[in-house]
This record gives sequence, C-alpha cells and structure tokens, in this order.
Amino acid sequence: MANQLAFYFDASACGNCKACQVACQDKNDLPFYLRWRRVVSYGGGGWVPHDQYEGIMVPDIFAYSVSVACNHCENPMCADVCPAAAISKRSDGVVLIDTDKCIGCRYCEWACPYGAPQFNEEIGVMTKCTFCEDLLAVGDNPACVDSCVMRALDFGELDELQAKYGKQMIEPLADPSITSPGLVVTPHKNSQLAGEGTGKLMNLPEEV
Repeated sequence: MANQLAFYFDASACGNCKACQVACQDKNDLPFYLRWRRVVSYGGGGWVPHDQYEGIMVPDIFAYSVSVACNHCENPMCADVCPAAAISKRSDGVVLIDTDKCIGCRYCEWACPYGAPQFNEEIGVMTKCTFCEDLLAVGDNPACVDSCVMRALDFGELDELQAKYGKQMIEPLADPSITSPGLVVTPHKNSQLAGEGTGKLMNLPEEV
C-alpha cells in the first residue's frame, strides 16, 4: 500500500525501561489497565553441558524486550470483523476506531494477533493506539518515539523502513503474513524469528 506509515523498533537497543509505555499512557490520559503500547520481555533457555569439562553444566539462557503497539496493519483484521464498521484505515495507513460507532463487542480484540484493541471499562468502547494522529497533524513525532531514551523507536514509510532494515519479524510477535503489520524490526542478538520461538513471555504478571 502506498503511503503506509509504520513503526520501527530496534530490539538490540531496547533497555526495557518502559518509558514509551508510560509516555503513551500519560499523553492519552489512559487508566492504569490500558496499555496502548506495551513492553514485553521474552526469554528462555536452560542448562547445557560444558564444552570442555565433562559433568559440568552451564546456563545457556537468552532474554530481550519488545515494544509493541497497534501496528496499523495493511490488512487489519480488527476492521474486517467489526460489525459496526467502527474501524477504518486512513490513506496514510493509520487505523482508527470511531468510538461513536463502537458497540463494545470486543470482536476486534479477539481478532487482533497483537492485542492492540483494548476495552475501556469507563466508557464501554474499544480503544487503541492512534499513532498520535494529533501530533502527526502538526508535524510532531508520536509520544512513544520521542520518549525512548535509547532511540529504539522511530517511524516512517513502511517500504522505506523495510528497504533499510529488512523484513524480519521476531518472537513473540505474530507471523507477519497474517495482517502485513506496519512494523519493522531490527533483531536483538538473541532474538528468535517469529514462529520459531523456544522461549516464553517473562512479564505476564504485569499484564494482569
């Protein structure tokens, strides 16, 4: 799709500080249980035999962090399943929810492989990352991008970002063929490719 905005995430630079997550909540005045951008920790491994000393076991573990929000997919499943036609995709690729049309059925939440749409209990409708459309309109960056102290987040045109950084997708993110997400990732040295993971999410208690 022409003019598809996308986020860029450098997993090799992310320090798991969650500044992007906090900045998003603050900018959008979200209740504590809504995280339009989330930083998840993924890791695994175990004990393996020492390569020189028989009978000695050594740890072989890995861990890295992934910052993820709505990926404003080229083929948004959330819009496909919405019975109220409350979700639309703009000409620049940004996917938005019209809260005046939303009936709070949560079909979009179940359909999205990234868990982006989230139910706001106070107003009874679905909400999600808007790509900070109000900031984009005045030429500013999304709040999450400017808040990242390690400069691990950026945004731009999807085709340009893919040409520069490639098209790899990493665990625990979904197979990109499902929705063609507007997301480009530089893997961490320990990153496992999407669909080939042997680890698990390490910070699930934070999401409950």
